[in-house]
This record gives sequence, structure tokens and C-alpha cells, in this order.
Amino acid sequence: MLSIYLDPETEKRLTALAKRTGQSEDECARQLIEEYIDDLEDRYVAESRLAARQPSLTSQQVRKELGLEH
Repeated sequence: MLSIYLDPETEKRLTALAKRTGQSEDECARQLIEEYIDDLEDRYVAESRLAARQPSLTSQQVRKELGLEH
């Protein structure tokens, strides 16, 4: 279980988002964290590839590696 402190402005925004979407504040926070973690992980992978001077991949190469292209 996670317990975090939010500054009043962030808490106000989260409450408004929850009301607007019909979700609970916990559901909104969970979704936001999960999406941000995905983005942050992608960023760290990209930064580590750059730091290791590994070659960049084209979008076609990435799609093929992920099995999204035949």
C-alpha cells in the first residue's frame, strides 16, 4: 500500500479529475503513475543507449523487435 503527500494544488487537481472522469482519486492516481512509469522507463532505456553509444533504432526496427510488423 502506498501513501503519499500531495501539495494542496495537486490534490485539488486530482479531485477535479476524479469527479470529471467518474473514477475514484485512487483509480486516477494509479492510472497516472502507471502511465508515467512507462514513459520514464522508455526515457531511461533511451538515455542508457545514448550513454553506451549504442546505435539508434528506426521505428521500423522497433516495430519488428516488438513483433508488431510481419
